Amino acid sequence: METARGAEALLAAGPAKARPRIVRGEGVWLFDDAGRRYLDGIGGIHVNSIGHGVAEVADAIARQARQVAFAFAMHFTTDAQVELAERVVAMAPSGMARVHFVSGGSEATEVALQLARQYHLARGRPTRWRAVGRWHSYHGSSVGAMSVTGHLGRRRDYAPYLLNFPHIPPPCGARCRLGRSDPAACLACADELAITIEREGPDTIAAFVAEPVVGTTAGALVPPPGYYERVRAICDRYDVLFVADEVITGFGRTGRTFGIEHWRATPDLITSAKGLASGYAPIGAVVVHERVAAELARGRPDGFFTGYTFSGNPVSCAAALAVQDYLARHRLIERCAAVGERLKAKLAALGERHAAVGEVRGLGLLLGVELVADRATRAPFPRRERVQERVVAAALERGLAIVGGTGRGDGPDGDHLLVTPPFVISDAECDELVAVLDDALGAAGLS
Repeated sequence: METARGAEALLAAGPAKARPRIVRGEGVWLFDDAGRRYLDGIGGIHVNSIGHGVAEVADAIARQARQVAFAFAMHFTTDAQVELAERVVAMAPSGMARVHFVSGGSEATEVALQLARQYHLARGRPTRWRAVGRWHSYHGSSVGAMSVTGHLGRRRDYAPYLLNFPHIPPPCGARCRLGRSDPAACLACADELAITIEREGPDTIAAFVAEPVVGTTAGALVPPPGYYERVRAICDRYDVLFVADEVITGFGRTGRTFGIEHWRATPDLITSAKGLASGYAPIGAVVVHERVAAELARGRPDGFFTGYTFSGNPVSCAAALAVQDYLARHRLIERCAAVGERLKAKLAALGERHAAVGEVRGLGLLLGVELVADRATRAPFPRRERVQERVVAAALERGLAIVGGTGRGDGPDGDHLLVTPPFVISDAECDELVAVLDDALGAAGLS
C-alpha cells in the first residue's frame, strides 16, 4: 500500500504506516481513492450510528453554518444549543436536568471532574477533589481524563503528569476472580469501591467514574447484574458522585439510549460524545442530575468556570439534532438491540471453527470477541504474539475495519476484538462482516 499523496505532512497517532485515503462513505461502507470499499465494522471507532452519507444531516449542518457558525458561549446562546439541550434531557434517565456541551469525550471527562469539584466546594467540603477510576478503563487523553483512566499501556508514557487518583479492579464479567460460578453473585468488584474510599479517606474522594460497559480496553465487558446498583448505594453512603462515562455507550450503542439503563442506577453525571452527532461533527456533553445542578446554583451563584472555546458550537449542535431526529424517526436504537443480538450469535458461532474464539460478549452493537490460547482455562495469548494486531490487519486487508485491545485487567497479556458497526447494518452485511472476520482469523493463524 503506497503512502497517500501529502500524507507525509501528517503527524498521525498510532504505528507509522501507510493508510488508505477515504474519500466517500455510504451506509456502513467507506471508499478509498483507489475505489476499494471497506465495511466499517467499528462505526469509525464506535462513533457512527446512523451510517455514512446521510444527506439530511449534511443539509442541517449547512443551514446552521449559513445562519451562524460560532457564537461565544459565555456571551450568547443559540437555538441549536437550547433545542439540543432540551432533547438530551428528555432522552436521559429521570432526574437528569442540565446539559453542558463540549467538543468530545476527553473534554466531557474533564468537565465532569470539574463539576464534581465545584459540587463539593459548594457544599463546604474543599478536601474532596480526587476521583476513583477502575483499572483497565479509558476515559480520555487529557491529563485529568488520563488520571482516572486505568489502562496501564495508555498511562505509562504520561505517568509523571498524572494526578494521584486511586483505582479499583474492573468488574469480573464471566471471569470471577474469586472463582464463583454465578457472575451475579460476584459483586466483590463493586465492594472494592467502598474499601478504596475508606482506605484513601472519604473526605478526599469527590467522584467515581466508570463506563457502564467497558469499551475498547476490555472488549465490551458487561458487569454482572446488581453491580451498578451496589455502586450507587456505595456512592450515596459516602457522598461521592457517580459519573457514568457514556462516551461510547450513550445514544443507543447498547440497544438503549444510555448504557446505564440496563441497570437500576441513576448517575449524578453522565459524559457522552461519540453517538451524539454520529461523527458528523465534533461534540460531547455532560448531563447533570437536578440535585447536583441545584447545589451548584445554590453554592456557586456566579456559575462555574470551564474554558472550552467550542462549547455549544451551533454547527455541532445542529448536526447532533439532525442525527437524533434520524435515530428516532427510523427507530434505530430498537434496531441496534435486535441486530446486535443476531450479530452476537453469529460471532459466537465462529468458535466452532476457531478454538481461539473465547467469550463473545456485549450489549446491542457494542460487541467484543475475546481471543484465548486455551478455551477451557481461558488462558490468554502472550502479548509478544500480537494476536489481535494480526487479526485486525488481516481483516483490513480483506476490506473490514475492526479494532482490537489488549490486557485483561490483571496484566498485559490477552487480546480481544471490538465489533461496533453503524445501527443501519443489514443482515446480509452482518453475514459479510462475520465471513471476512472468519477468513481473517484463519489468515492470522488462529484456525
